[in-house]
Formats: sequence, structure tokens, C-alpha cells
Amino acid sequence: MKFSLAYEMQRPMLDDHAVIEETIEQCILADEMGFDAVWFVEHHFLTTFSGSPCPEVIFGALSRLTKRIRLGFGVSVLPYHHPVRVAERVAMVDQLSHGRVEFGTGRSAPYEQIGMGIDPRDTREMWDESLSMIPKIWSSDHFEFEGKFWNVPPRQVLPKPYQKPHPPIWVAALQPATYEIAAQKGIGVMALGVNAPAVLEPEIKKYKAAVKNATPVGLTTNDQWLSSIFGLCGDDSKATRDLSAQSLKTFFGPGRPYVQDQKDVYEKLLQQWGGIPEHLLSNFARYVDVDKTPTATNGNSANSFDLSGGGLAQKIWEEFDSETMAERGVIVAGDPEACIRGAKLHEATGVDELQFLMATETVGHESVMKSIEMFGKYVLPEFRKNNPGPTEPNCPLT
Repeated sequence: MKFSLAYEMQRPMLDDHAVIEETIEQCILADEMGFDAVWFVEHHFLTTFSGSPCPEVIFGALSRLTKRIRLGFGVSVLPYHHPVRVAERVAMVDQLSHGRVEFGTGRSAPYEQIGMGIDPRDTREMWDESLSMIPKIWSSDHFEFEGKFWNVPPRQVLPKPYQKPHPPIWVAALQPATYEIAAQKGIGVMALGVNAPAVLEPEIKKYKAAVKNATPVGLTTNDQWLSSIFGLCGDDSKATRDLSAQSLKTFFGPGRPYVQDQKDVYEKLLQQWGGIPEHLLSNFARYVDVDKTPTATNGNSANSFDLSGGGLAQKIWEEFDSETMAERGVIVAGDPEACIRGAKLHEATGVDELQFLMATETVGHESVMKSIEMFGKYVLPEFRKNNPGPTEPNCPLT
């Protein structure tokens, strides 16, 4: 199993320069400690939350400051950009990094889409049309296209990617419908919903079976599954676990970008975390209709339950304890031994890559640096017995 880091470049003090410098320092250390990849989001207008509008720019720096770690667009929001520009920028980073790019794709959310002048109702078709174009741009001496959203007369588009035939292609996915689309198109799944591994395991198995029959949108199939979670390693297991849990809860707190305008978001998050723990079900028994809340075989409430009463689901979610999160693999946090146990929960479900969000507004730079170092020294070696870590990128055909 591979290990990577995700970056929102959060900036609680609105100090752009400090966040940029700290992020680069963390990525250089992650390269030295043996992490497989760093992934950067693309967000716009989230001025108190994320400061990562142009991953390709920071990748230009990282391509020369790192040696082996892969650079992941996590993701490039295809509806915002002309497909030719996406193909050019991704290929340029791939050239600069000597073939270390992972090409994640997605559509973003209505707040950002509307800010970019994009009708949210068009974004699925725009993503699909752009995705169909980009691999052809990379593989064609001269490219031309006539579609619903973009038209390109015959043109030569350079540079081409360093990797042959092209960088691995992924899609950000939050629901089974997108997992199915990924399997059909032969692209990797980036499961970004912060799920307990037991919840995702059936979906991983379905994807792995279906992707074998893919009609690849690119020139090759990427059949990998990436799961994104919150992770943190430190000397004091309980304190580290509590800090990671607080980071997660702050990230998905009321009014935050990833939950804004979503209906029943905390009911969904409880489902993603494996249901209501037995002790919380008891604590809230007077409010929860237990007869309508089935109990799973592991003693926790199942993934469907009745939570009438307005903010009840949010209150239960807020009370969700870090110990249960760690036991279920919702977070991989604590001392090295605890992190190894948590990561193995994901490995057992068939996950190919485990992506950690460590650097948030809750977790300071020094704590992140210590965590990266401890993962590299104590955790990653436990998973390298049959996989030595990042390998040399695919070289051009000669």
C-alpha cells in the first residue's frame, strides 16, 4: 500500500507566505521520509479555508526541490479550464518532474462553480467531455475536436507528458455512482469522503471487479483505489489521536465548505464513520428511536438509522470520540504502533493508496513535521517489505 499527503493549504491567520513556505518544507521532508505522493486541491474563493488555487505553480517548485515523491493534482477542476490548457499544464509539470505526475480530475462544488461563471448543471457533461479530450491531446501529433462545450481546430499541442503513454488518471469520488463511472472509464478512484474502511470495503470490491471490463478513456487503465482520511503520528498516543479528531471535526464543522448547503450532512457523516457507537446510542437514547436504528453485527449501529429532531445528528457527530474513530480507521492517529494498526485496517480492504490530511488549521507546522518524520521512520517501513516505495518514473520510449 502507498502513502501520500493531501494539501488544502489552509491558512487560519491568512498568512499566504507562511503557509506556502511551510507547505514546501513539509513536502520536501515527505520526499526524504519515503512518502509516495503529495496531492494538492484546486479551490477558489475559500479565503478563510484553503489557499490552493493553482497546484501547477507550486508543483513547478516542488519538481526541483524533491527527487522521488509523486505530484498529484488532487484535483484539477476540469469545467474551469479549457482542456488544451489542462493538457499543457499537466504535461509541463510532468516534464519538469521527470514523470512524477498523478492527474486527478473533478468538478468542484456549486459555490465555486457559480463564482467561475459555470452552471453547476453542466459540470458533469463538461467533466466528461474534457476528460475524453485530454488523453487524445497528449497522444496526437495534431489534435482537433468539436463538442458541446469546446471546439478545437487542427492544432499541435506541446509539450507532451514525460510519462508514457501519459500520467495516471483519477477522479474525485464521494458516492457509488462515481465509483461506477471510474470503473467504466478505467480511471482510479480518489475516495475523498473520509470513510471507515469497513464502510468502503464492499465498494472497493465492486470497483476492482468492474474496472477489469473498463473501456479506458486514456491509453491505459488506472485500476487503483485511494482512500483519504485524517492522519497524525506523535509520541503521546491519546493526545495525538484527540488532536487529529479535533482537526477532522473542525474541517467538517457547520458552515465549512465541504458541508455547506448539503442536506442531512451529519447523518451522512455518521454513516460514513460506521454508524452510531453503542455508547453514544445509549447516551442519546431518549432522543434516538432505537427501534428504527438497527444494530450491526459488530455492536455498533448500522448505516441506516432514524434521527428525528433537527440538530440531533450534528450533536451525536460532535460527541463522536477519537478512540472509536481510531478503532474504525476513520483517523489513523496516535503513536507509531497505533498508526500501523489503523493503516492495516485500510490495507485489508484492498486500498492501494492511503492519503493523509495532516496539515490543517488545527494542526500546526511543527506537529505536522514531527508526524511526517515519525511515519517515515516507524510506520512506512512496516508496509515496505514487498514494496520499496516510490520508484523511478516511466521513462520516454526511445
